[in-house]
Amino acid sequence: MNLENTNKYKILAASIIFDAVGYASFIIPGIGEIIDVIWAPASAYLMTKLYKGTAGKVGAAVSFIEEAMPGLDVIPTFTLMWLYTYVFKTDEESVIEVN
Repeated sequence: MNLENTNKYKILAASIIFDAVGYASFIIPGIGEIIDVIWAPASAYLMTKLYKGTAGKVGAAVSFIEEAMPGLDVIPTFTLMWLYTYVFKTDEESVIEVN
């Protein structure tokens, strides 16, 4: 396994952990909404650090909205972003053509 794959799977592990933190607000009814007020901006910040560029910024906005809106915490935003970045995104999407 090369270094790129190692980093890729470290990012996956971090993504799963961050999604679990987002789910934690369901554990304590009533307190979860207060936790989400703190976690929503933190998750957006972490998304921009894990995933660079435009995709990371869009992911951060989605993550913030998902955590701030009641009932949407079940969406694994970080893991979905990892899937987009490392599984579904083609190399052609990351190339900018200059004419």
